[in-house]
Formats: sequence, structure tokens, C-alpha cells
Amino acid sequence: MSFWSPSAPPHVANIRRVRRRRMLAAACIAIVLAAFGAELKRWTRDVSEYRSPALSQLSDPAGVRITAHSSSLIPMPENVPSAHASAMAPLSGDRMVAFWWAGSRESGPDVKVYASRWADGQWGQPWVVASRASLGQALGFGVRRIGNPVAWTSADGKINLFVVATGLGGWAAARVVQLVSSDSGNSFTVKRLLPMSPLFNTSVLVRTAPVRLANGGWGLPLYFELGIKYPIMLAFDMHGDPNWLSRIGSRTTALQPTIVPVSNNEFHAWMRDASDEQRVQYAHSRDGGVSWSDKPALNLPNHSTSLSALRLSNGSIVVLHNHVIPGGSSRNMLRLSIVKDTHTWTHVMDVAHGKAGEEFSYPDLRQIGKQLHITYTSRREAIAHHVLDLAFGEVL
Repeated sequence: MSFWSPSAPPHVANIRRVRRRRMLAAACIAIVLAAFGAELKRWTRDVSEYRSPALSQLSDPAGVRITAHSSSLIPMPENVPSAHASAMAPLSGDRMVAFWWAGSRESGPDVKVYASRWADGQWGQPWVVASRASLGQALGFGVRRIGNPVAWTSADGKINLFVVATGLGGWAAARVVQLVSSDSGNSFTVKRLLPMSPLFNTSVLVRTAPVRLANGGWGLPLYFELGIKYPIMLAFDMHGDPNWLSRIGSRTTALQPTIVPVSNNEFHAWMRDASDEQRVQYAHSRDGGVSWSDKPALNLPNHSTSLSALRLSNGSIVVLHNHVIPGGSSRNMLRLSIVKDTHTWTHVMDVAHGKAGEEFSYPDLRQIGKQLHITYTSRREAIAHHVLDLAFGEVL
């Protein structure tokens, strides 16, 4: 005879219901803890092979002379008034592809990610890479907004494109979509949503270029932005799969890191500042980006604007950043500087300078041969492209 009887007294049935609820709650907690443990194990690794015994000094390479070669605007799609957030991906044969978002306005329903190819010294006509509809169809849920793209050309020639997209809500609900092209950017396939947390997968965005890792993979700079702001690096293996994640320092007002490796072990990161300090923020890693320590801010102004840094083939490090002068505004001057040490930078040239309130922002840097290519947002109307000649071994 069963003791689980429908004729049990009401108070006994209530006790049983409470017990079932408690058991269900315990099972849910166990599932959550198991998921958290699995994710923790997935993102944790033995980092002993990456340890560096001491901070190495930046080399003092022979100087580089940088001179202007050309400037132009990348062709825009017709009847699309706003453009922002460019990124370049080098291809074989001194070619490259540039990506950016464009539409009626930021977060507009008509915003799409566009691309244009640089070949034989000029840009081709743009084409659509991703839209709300195409991403929503591939992901299986509605996409409300599309934002910053960044790109990486892997050793096998594939272009990995990372695009910010949201479902419900604003940028605080952002996710990052990874797309892959095997035909030099002519077409892309959605590979995954980046798995950025064990329970939630929002409030993470991209802005700056990935960097090469010692194992043939790459490190993707990201940042968290929901109330507090902090930078992140996600490491990919050579096959384009993510395998570990690190937070860059402990600040809660820094974002959009630009990362520069100077050896297999030593990485430097400079970041946009969202604090009252209004200086370029800085962090350093001695173990290939697995762990980071905060360093004092640079003596370069940063009124919450993105910057881009690059190590040239001779070892020199250059940075594109928004300089601020009296009577100006936070984004009306885009300056190129070169490093003397990790905290001291020397002005090379002003790439763009307009009236207060005009915008020249969100730069990207790539070296192809003995030329430095720069793209940036020009007045939120177009993407500008500058080519600078590099002469190595000369005194600045």
C-alpha cells in the first residue's frame, strides 16, 4: 500500500508540496553550480609555461621616419548618411578589407556592416556583410542593434569577423557574434556567439584589433559595460575556437583596450578612460595575457574615446589617439604618437584636426610592407583612409 495517497490530510499534502519545491530548488542550484564549475574549468588553465621571471625592457629600435603618402574616403553605400567604427583585415598580395557599420544613425534599424576591398592602391565599391535580418536568421533570435566590427586574418587566410549585436535592450545587452569567411570576405558564415560567461552572455562588446599569440592563435580585446566597465582578452587557438579568458587589470572605469605584444610573454594594453582622471589607462602582462597588473595612467589626455596602438616591424610602437587642446573637444583632433618608453610618447603628426564638436575617432592601424594604413571615422559621415610611408633606421 502506497503512503503517497490522494486521501492524505491537507497539512500532509502541503508538507509534501513544500518538500518537492525545495528539492526542485536544490536541483536547480546544483545545475547552476555544475554549469559554473564547468565554465570555470573551461576558462581556467595552467599558465606556468607562460611565466616570465621579470619584466623585460622594451627594445630601443632604430628610429622610423613617418611621412604622409595619401588620404581618401572609402566609398560609402548610396543614401546612407552615417558611418562609424572601422576595422581592417590584411590579405595576401598587399591587399586588405575594411569593415564598418553604416546606416541612418547609431543603433538605427537600417544599420548594416559593410566591407570594401583595397587593391592596386584604391578602394572598391562596398558590399553588405551582415544585417539585423541575416544575423537574426543565423542565430535564431531577433537582433535589434548592430555595432562595432573587428577583424582578424588567421594563418590559413580566413577572415574572422567579430560584430556587436543586441537582442532586447541597448548596448548593455550586447553580445559578440563570430563570423568566418574563406573567400577573402566575399561571404561570411556565422560561427557562434562568443561564450563570455557561464550563466549570462551579455554586456560584452568589441572595438579594437586582435593580436597574435605564441601558439598561432590570437587574442581578442573585449570589454564589459554594464554600470562598471572593464577590459578583457579572449584567447583563440589557431583553429578559431576560444579557449581561455582573462580580465585586464582591476579597474572598473576602463574599456576598449588596444593590446600590443612585445614578446611571447610580455603584453601591454592601453585603454579608453571613463573616469574623472581623463588619461589613457595602462596595464601590463608578463605571461602572454593570462594575468594583468594595472600601471599608472599615461600623460596623454583621454576624454572617453577609443585609441589604437601597433608595434611596427622594427619594434617601434605607434598609437593613434584623440588629443585635447583648450577650445577643442574630445574627438576633434586625431593624433599619431610614437613610444619612447611605456609611459612617454612623442607627437609625430596630427592625422585629422577640425572645429570643436567635429568628430575624427575610432581609429585602426595596420602595417603593410613599408606603409602604415590608418582608417577612422570622419565626422560620422564616412570612413577616412590615410597611407603613411615608413622609413626605418632614421633618426626621428
